[in-house]
Amino acid sequence: MSGDARSEIQEDPAAGRLRAVRGSVLDIAFPRGHLPAIGEALDLPLDEGGVLLAEVEGHLDETTLRAICLDSTAGLSRGAAVRATGAPLTVPVGEAVLGRLIDVRGRPVDAGPPLPEGTPRHAIHAAPPSLVERPVGRELYETGIKVIDLLAPLARGGKAGLFGGAGVGKTVLIMELIRTVAEKYSGLSIFAGIGERSREGQELLLEMTQSGVLDRTALIFGQMNEPPGARWRVGLAAVAMAEAFRDGLPRDDGAPGSGHDVLLLMDNAYRFVQAGMEVSGLLGRLPSRVGYQPTLASEVAELEERIASTRAASITAIQAVYVPADDFTDPAVAEIFSHLDSSIVLSRSLAAEGLYPAIDPLASSSVLLDPTVVGEAHYRLAVEVRATIAHYRELQDIIALLGIDELSAADRRVVGRARRLMRFLSQPFTVTEAFTGRAGRVVPLPETLKGCRAILDGEADDWPESRLYMIGDFAEAAGQAEVAGQAESGAGPP
Repeated sequence: MSGDARSEIQEDPAAGRLRAVRGSVLDIAFPRGHLPAIGEALDLPLDEGGVLLAEVEGHLDETTLRAICLDSTAGLSRGAAVRATGAPLTVPVGEAVLGRLIDVRGRPVDAGPPLPEGTPRHAIHAAPPSLVERPVGRELYETGIKVIDLLAPLARGGKAGLFGGAGVGKTVLIMELIRTVAEKYSGLSIFAGIGERSREGQELLLEMTQSGVLDRTALIFGQMNEPPGARWRVGLAAVAMAEAFRDGLPRDDGAPGSGHDVLLLMDNAYRFVQAGMEVSGLLGRLPSRVGYQPTLASEVAELEERIASTRAASITAIQAVYVPADDFTDPAVAEIFSHLDSSIVLSRSLAAEGLYPAIDPLASSSVLLDPTVVGEAHYRLAVEVRATIAHYRELQDIIALLGIDELSAADRRVVGRARRLMRFLSQPFTVTEAFTGRAGRVVPLPETLKGCRAILDGEADDWPESRLYMIGDFAEAAGQAEVAGQAESGAGPP
């Protein structure tokens, strides 16, 4: 900010004055009658140039407010002038943000050029679409990942959560979903990195550049080293960007633009709650259960209820949710869970066995797994797959104590098929090719159903389990079996 602009703020009779700075929390006094509204953005010019951004969070009295700063408060001094912008925080939207990595203020942080002058901006606070604007019915959102499409199908315009502790593969799964969905649906993607490590952001940017989907993706990050206010508002900023693409920006002639289907990905929704907890503590609010903020439910609802479809286009959200200490009864996890259509639970024990994606077939669920939505055949097959794996888990203690030979013939058959099902539901990802040496696979839903049906019918009973591990469809394993049979008989392939 230039010296002239700072002077204008100093001389503005409606300007506020900074009274106290406590970490990211600011107490600011305004002249009577000029107190900004809650949620309004404030500009704080620095003597050495630049402007800090803050958001009003509460009114202390008729002339004093409390705000949370989205930048480091180093360099601020008491008595500094503060300008009310008269509007909420805004974020750039439209074609200009595709292929770019920006922060919560809309500034590029990818070492690229500034965003073009005149790039439209939308407020991060908005009302969700009304019920009459939302479509009726549900449509499947096929991902090409076998275990998800079979047991926890996603809804177009729905919300799905990836639940898991540290190190079980949430981020890898999200990166694969970005790639497969971009190729299959040719839609736009918004990635919100909430409290991300700089290493994770760099890896994601490189991966998306190499896979060719970056030009149809916008990335917005609130990194782990940023103040809690910035991390807290990244989720809402990403939703505002997604809403702009869903609703379509007005054309130059004033006519409404056409909307786009949007895939909104958040990593990590739990860190959104954590940032809100930090902000709540800084504002002096008394904590609630397990130390969480008393406004936990309303903050999560403000974010989740805006992730919705209209009759013109949809926003489909997939959110990674860190589960602290693998405790699914944690209040934050339970609150996020209540808003979701599909819950994909990642298991540490499956990850330890090398069964990736480490999705628990029994704990994962979806409201779409209903015969009226997926069809009777898919529904019955999913129920049979779950029952087979559940029976195997009931027998695991007996197997560990006495050995599999002590089981009845029927139980041994169930165990063999369950183990083969779990290996068939593992799948190599394109984003991990460099680490595993296995080419990624995208499996259509009919092929997934056909493979599971064949295993349950006993077609793979005589095969070694390893033949079904980390493959695509059942035909791939059948081809390996045919080649192995020819080799054993001494006859080579034609």
